[in-house]
Amino acid sequence: MNAKISISNRAGASFPVRRMNFNFQNVPEYWANNSPGITHFLTALSALFPAGERYFIDSVRAVRDYPEIKDNQSLQKEIRAFIGQEAMHTHEHIAFNASAQSYGHDVASLERYTDNIIQFVRKLAGKAAKPFGGKQEMIDLMVTTALEHFTATIAAQLLENEHIQAIMTDETMSTMWFWHAIEENEHKAVAYDVFEAIFGQGNKAYLARTSTLVFSMVTLFVVQNTFLTYLLVKDKQLNAQALKDVYIYAYSPSKGIITGMYKEMLAYFKPNFHPNQLDSTALLDQWKLKLGL
Repeated sequence: MNAKISISNRAGASFPVRRMNFNFQNVPEYWANNSPGITHFLTALSALFPAGERYFIDSVRAVRDYPEIKDNQSLQKEIRAFIGQEAMHTHEHIAFNASAQSYGHDVASLERYTDNIIQFVRKLAGKAAKPFGGKQEMIDLMVTTALEHFTATIAAQLLENEHIQAIMTDETMSTMWFWHAIEENEHKAVAYDVFEAIFGQGNKAYLARTSTLVFSMVTLFVVQNTFLTYLLVKDKQLNAQALKDVYIYAYSPSKGIITGMYKEMLAYFKPNFHPNQLDSTALLDQWKLKLGL
Protein backbone atom coordinates (compact mmCIF):
# COMPACT_ATOMS: atom_id res chain seq x y z
CA MET A 1 0.00 0.00 0.00
CA ASN A 2 1.50 3.32 -1.09
CA ALA A 3 0.38 5.11 2.07
CA LYS A 4 1.36 5.68 5.67
CA ILE A 5 -1.44 4.74 8.04
CA SER A 6 -2.21 5.07 11.72
CA ILE A 7 -5.43 3.91 13.32
CA SER A 8 -7.11 5.57 16.28
CA ASN A 9 -10.23 4.56 18.14
CA ARG A 10 -9.94 7.10 20.92
CA ALA A 11 -13.48 8.25 20.29
CA GLY A 12 -14.70 4.85 21.49
CA ALA A 13 -17.02 4.55 18.48
CA SER A 14 -17.99 1.38 16.65
CA PHE A 15 -15.49 2.24 13.91
CA PRO A 16 -11.97 3.75 13.99
CA VAL A 17 -10.43 6.84 12.41
CA ARG A 18 -7.61 5.83 10.06
CA ARG A 19 -5.10 8.56 9.37
CA MET A 20 -3.90 7.97 5.83
CA ASN A 21 -1.12 9.66 3.91
CA PHE A 22 -1.13 8.50 0.29
CA ASN A 23 1.71 9.41 -2.04
CA PHE A 24 0.14 10.45 -5.34
CA GLN A 25 3.42 11.59 -6.89
CA ASN A 26 3.73 8.64 -9.26
CA VAL A 27 0.07 8.23 -10.16
CA PRO A 28 -0.23 8.20 -13.98
CA GLU A 29 -2.39 10.76 -15.73
CA TYR A 30 -4.96 8.21 -16.90
CA TRP A 31 -4.64 5.87 -13.95
CA ALA A 32 -7.82 3.87 -14.68
CA ASN A 33 -6.51 1.40 -17.29
CA ASN A 34 -5.32 4.34 -19.43
CA SER A 35 -8.96 5.38 -19.96
CA PRO A 36 -9.53 9.16 -20.01
CA GLY A 37 -13.27 8.55 -19.72
CA ILE A 38 -13.21 6.57 -16.47
CA THR A 39 -10.30 8.55 -15.04
CA HIS A 40 -12.17 11.82 -15.55
CA PHE A 41 -15.45 10.28 -14.35
CA LEU A 42 -13.83 9.45 -11.01
CA THR A 43 -11.89 12.72 -10.92
CA ALA A 44 -15.17 14.61 -11.40
CA LEU A 45 -16.53 12.67 -8.43
CA SER A 46 -13.39 13.39 -6.40
CA ALA A 47 -13.73 17.11 -7.14
CA LEU A 48 -17.01 17.06 -5.20
CA PHE A 49 -15.54 15.57 -2.05
CA PRO A 50 -13.48 18.31 -0.35
CA ALA A 51 -16.36 20.80 -0.15
CA GLY A 52 -18.94 18.02 0.17
CA GLU A 53 -17.22 16.28 3.08
CA ARG A 54 -16.71 19.61 4.89
CA TYR A 55 -20.42 20.29 4.42
CA PHE A 56 -21.28 16.92 5.98
CA ILE A 57 -19.04 17.67 8.95
CA ASP A 58 -20.49 21.14 9.44
CA SER A 59 -24.06 19.86 9.14
CA VAL A 60 -23.64 17.26 11.89
CA ARG A 61 -21.61 19.61 14.10
CA ALA A 62 -24.37 22.22 13.87
CA VAL A 63 -26.87 19.93 15.61
CA ARG A 64 -24.67 17.80 17.88
CA ASP A 65 -25.68 19.87 20.92
CA TYR A 66 -29.40 19.65 20.26
CA PRO A 67 -31.17 18.45 23.44
CA GLU A 68 -32.44 15.31 21.68
CA ILE A 69 -28.89 13.95 21.27
CA LYS A 70 -26.66 16.04 23.54
CA ASP A 71 -26.64 13.46 26.34
CA ASN A 72 -26.60 10.40 24.06
CA GLN A 73 -23.00 9.42 24.70
CA SER A 74 -23.05 6.47 22.30
CA LEU A 75 -24.22 8.66 19.41
CA GLN A 76 -21.81 11.43 20.38
CA LYS A 77 -18.92 8.96 20.06
CA GLU A 78 -20.17 7.96 16.61
CA ILE A 79 -20.36 11.63 15.62
CA ARG A 80 -16.76 12.26 16.69
CA ALA A 81 -15.52 9.28 14.68
CA PHE A 82 -17.69 10.31 11.71
CA ILE A 83 -16.08 13.75 11.74
CA GLY A 84 -12.63 12.20 11.97
CA GLN A 85 -13.18 9.89 9.01
CA GLU A 86 -14.73 12.61 6.86
CA ALA A 87 -11.85 14.96 7.64
CA MET A 88 -9.39 12.32 6.39
CA HIS A 89 -11.42 11.83 3.21
CA THR A 90 -11.23 15.56 2.58
CA HIS A 91 -7.47 15.57 3.15
CA GLU A 92 -6.72 12.70 0.79
CA HIS A 93 -9.04 13.84 -2.00
CA ILE A 94 -7.48 17.30 -1.89
CA ALA A 95 -4.10 15.62 -2.33
CA PHE A 96 -5.30 13.48 -5.24
CA ASN A 97 -7.04 16.43 -6.88
CA ALA A 98 -3.76 18.34 -6.70
CA SER A 99 -2.10 15.41 -8.46
CA ALA A 100 -4.66 15.59 -11.26
CA GLN A 101 -4.17 19.36 -11.38
CA SER A 102 -0.45 18.82 -11.98
CA TYR A 103 -1.34 17.18 -15.32
CA GLY A 104 -3.20 20.33 -16.34
CA HIS A 105 -6.72 19.20 -15.38
CA ASP A 106 -8.50 22.12 -13.75
CA VAL A 107 -9.81 20.32 -10.67
CA ALA A 108 -9.16 23.34 -8.43
CA SER A 109 -11.86 25.30 -10.24
CA LEU A 110 -14.27 22.38 -9.85
CA GLU A 111 -13.60 22.29 -6.11
CA ARG A 112 -14.47 26.00 -5.89
CA TYR A 113 -17.57 25.52 -8.01
CA THR A 114 -18.69 22.71 -5.71
CA ASP A 115 -18.42 24.93 -2.66
CA ASN A 116 -20.27 27.75 -4.42
CA ILE A 117 -23.04 25.39 -5.55
CA ILE A 118 -23.43 23.93 -2.05
CA GLN A 119 -23.68 27.36 -0.45
CA PHE A 120 -26.10 28.67 -3.08
CA VAL A 121 -28.42 25.64 -2.94
CA ARG A 122 -28.42 25.33 0.86
CA LYS A 123 -29.28 29.01 1.32
CA LEU A 124 -31.98 28.85 -1.36
CA ALA A 125 -33.51 25.78 0.29
CA GLY A 126 -33.23 27.42 3.71
CA LYS A 127 -35.16 30.48 2.51
CA ALA A 128 -37.82 28.30 0.89
CA ALA A 129 -38.30 26.28 4.09
CA LYS A 130 -38.29 29.25 6.48
CA PRO A 131 -42.02 30.18 6.06
CA PHE A 132 -42.87 26.58 7.03
CA GLY A 133 -40.72 26.66 10.14
CA GLY A 134 -37.78 24.89 8.57
CA LYS A 135 -34.39 25.79 10.02
CA GLN A 136 -31.14 25.91 8.06
CA GLU A 137 -29.69 23.20 10.29
CA MET A 138 -32.62 20.95 9.41
CA ILE A 139 -32.10 21.47 5.68
CA ASP A 140 -28.38 20.82 5.93
CA LEU A 141 -28.85 17.67 7.98
CA MET A 142 -31.48 16.28 5.59
CA VAL A 143 -29.20 16.86 2.61
CA THR A 144 -26.28 15.27 4.45
CA THR A 145 -28.41 12.26 5.37
CA ALA A 146 -29.48 11.83 1.74
CA LEU A 147 -25.98 12.23 0.32
CA GLU A 148 -24.52 9.90 2.94
CA HIS A 149 -26.92 7.25 1.66
CA PHE A 150 -25.67 7.89 -1.87
CA THR A 151 -21.99 7.75 -0.90
CA ALA A 152 -22.45 4.56 1.12
CA THR A 153 -24.36 2.95 -1.75
CA ILE A 154 -21.88 3.84 -4.49
CA ALA A 155 -19.07 2.82 -2.12
CA ALA A 156 -20.63 -0.62 -1.59
CA GLN A 157 -20.99 -0.99 -5.35
CA LEU A 158 -17.33 -0.12 -5.79
CA LEU A 159 -16.43 -2.92 -3.37
CA GLU A 160 -18.74 -5.36 -5.18
CA ASN A 161 -18.39 -4.43 -8.86
CA GLU A 162 -15.52 -6.49 -10.25
CA HIS A 163 -15.75 -4.78 -13.65
CA ILE A 164 -14.80 -1.33 -12.41
CA GLN A 165 -12.28 -2.81 -9.97
CA ALA A 166 -10.51 -4.45 -12.92
CA ILE A 167 -9.88 -1.11 -14.64
CA MET A 168 -8.63 0.67 -11.51
CA THR A 169 -5.13 -0.43 -12.41
CA ASP A 170 -3.05 2.00 -10.34
CA GLU A 171 -2.50 0.55 -6.85
CA THR A 172 -2.35 3.90 -5.05
CA MET A 173 -5.61 5.11 -6.55
CA SER A 174 -7.48 1.84 -6.17
CA THR A 175 -6.40 1.58 -2.51
CA MET A 176 -7.48 5.16 -1.85
CA TRP A 177 -10.93 4.57 -3.34
CA PHE A 178 -11.38 1.20 -1.60
CA TRP A 179 -10.34 2.67 1.79
CA HIS A 180 -12.78 5.54 1.27
CA ALA A 181 -15.52 3.07 0.30
CA ILE A 182 -14.96 0.99 3.44
CA GLU A 183 -15.25 4.02 5.72
CA GLU A 184 -18.35 5.38 3.99
CA ASN A 185 -20.06 2.12 4.88
CA GLU A 186 -18.65 2.04 8.40
CA HIS A 187 -20.25 5.39 9.24
CA LYS A 188 -23.26 5.19 6.91
CA ALA A 189 -25.82 5.28 9.74
CA VAL A 190 -24.43 8.22 11.75
CA ALA A 191 -26.10 11.15 9.96
CA TYR A 192 -29.30 9.13 9.66
CA ASP A 193 -29.34 8.33 13.37
CA VAL A 194 -28.81 12.02 14.17
CA PHE A 195 -31.64 13.01 11.83
CA GLU A 196 -34.00 10.39 13.24
CA ALA A 197 -33.19 11.26 16.85
CA ILE A 198 -33.97 14.93 16.25
CA PHE A 199 -36.81 14.80 13.73
CA GLY A 200 -38.37 11.42 14.46
CA GLN A 201 -39.96 8.86 12.15
CA GLY A 202 -43.35 10.42 11.41
CA ASN A 203 -44.90 11.28 8.07
CA LYS A 204 -43.38 14.76 8.07
CA ALA A 205 -39.87 13.39 8.61
CA TYR A 206 -40.43 10.71 5.95
CA LEU A 207 -41.61 13.22 3.36
CA ALA A 208 -38.74 15.57 4.20
CA ARG A 209 -35.97 12.98 3.90
CA THR A 210 -37.29 11.28 0.75
CA SER A 211 -37.99 14.50 -1.14
CA THR A 212 -34.53 15.73 -0.15
CA LEU A 213 -33.00 12.56 -1.61
CA VAL A 214 -34.72 13.13 -4.96
CA PHE A 215 -33.62 16.77 -5.08
CA SER A 216 -30.07 15.91 -4.01
CA MET A 217 -29.68 13.12 -6.57
CA VAL A 218 -30.87 15.29 -9.45
CA THR A 219 -28.49 18.07 -8.41
CA LEU A 220 -25.60 15.66 -7.96
CA PHE A 221 -26.19 13.98 -11.33
CA VAL A 222 -26.22 17.31 -13.15
CA VAL A 223 -23.16 18.71 -11.37
CA GLN A 224 -21.00 15.57 -11.62
CA ASN A 225 -21.75 15.07 -15.31
CA THR A 226 -21.13 18.75 -16.00
CA PHE A 227 -17.73 18.37 -14.30
CA LEU A 228 -17.02 15.22 -16.32
CA THR A 229 -17.84 16.99 -19.58
CA TYR A 230 -15.70 19.97 -18.58
CA LEU A 231 -12.69 17.74 -17.86
CA LEU A 232 -13.09 15.79 -21.11
CA VAL A 233 -13.48 18.94 -23.22
CA LYS A 234 -10.53 20.71 -21.62
CA ASP A 235 -8.42 17.58 -22.12
CA LYS A 236 -9.60 17.21 -25.74
CA GLN A 237 -10.85 13.74 -24.85
CA LEU A 238 -14.57 14.18 -25.48
CA ASN A 239 -14.74 11.36 -28.00
CA ALA A 240 -16.64 8.16 -28.69
CA GLN A 241 -14.21 5.90 -26.82
CA ALA A 242 -14.26 8.00 -23.65
CA LEU A 243 -18.06 8.19 -23.66
CA LYS A 244 -18.28 4.46 -24.36
CA ASP A 245 -16.09 3.71 -21.33
CA VAL A 246 -18.23 5.95 -19.12
CA TYR A 247 -21.40 4.26 -20.36
CA ILE A 248 -20.07 0.73 -19.87
CA TYR A 249 -18.60 1.15 -16.40
CA ALA A 250 -21.03 3.72 -14.99
CA TYR A 251 -24.42 3.28 -16.67
CA SER A 252 -24.66 -0.03 -18.56
CA PRO A 253 -27.08 -2.62 -17.12
CA SER A 254 -24.46 -5.35 -16.79
CA LYS A 255 -21.35 -3.50 -15.58
CA GLY A 256 -22.37 0.00 -14.53
CA ILE A 257 -21.61 1.11 -10.99
CA ILE A 258 -24.39 3.72 -11.04
CA THR A 259 -27.06 1.37 -12.43
CA GLY A 260 -26.00 -1.22 -9.87
CA MET A 261 -27.12 1.13 -7.09
CA TYR A 262 -30.82 1.30 -7.82
CA LYS A 263 -32.14 -1.30 -5.33
CA GLU A 264 -30.23 0.17 -2.41
CA MET A 265 -31.14 3.73 -3.39
CA LEU A 266 -34.83 2.83 -3.60
CA ALA A 267 -34.65 1.25 -0.14
CA TYR A 268 -34.43 4.80 1.25
CA PHE A 269 -38.12 5.22 0.37
CA LYS A 270 -39.26 2.50 2.75
CA PRO A 271 -41.13 4.12 5.68
CA ASN A 272 -39.17 2.04 8.21
CA PHE A 273 -35.80 2.35 6.43
CA HIS A 274 -32.52 2.37 8.33
CA PRO A 275 -29.06 2.25 6.67
CA ASN A 276 -27.99 -0.79 8.69
CA GLN A 277 -30.74 -2.82 7.03
CA LEU A 278 -28.34 -2.92 4.06
CA ASP A 279 -25.86 -5.16 5.82
CA SER A 280 -22.33 -4.72 4.46
CA THR A 281 -20.47 -6.26 7.43
CA ALA A 282 -19.11 -9.30 5.57
CA LEU A 283 -18.13 -7.17 2.57
CA LEU A 284 -16.22 -4.73 4.78
CA ASP A 285 -14.49 -7.52 6.70
CA GLN A 286 -13.32 -9.00 3.40
CA TRP A 287 -11.93 -5.70 2.14
CA LYS A 288 -10.34 -4.63 5.43
CA LEU A 289 -8.47 -7.92 5.45
CA LYS A 290 -7.47 -7.47 1.82
CA LEU A 291 -6.13 -3.95 2.40
CA GLY A 292 -4.52 -4.70 5.75
CA LEU A 293 -6.85 -2.37 7.64
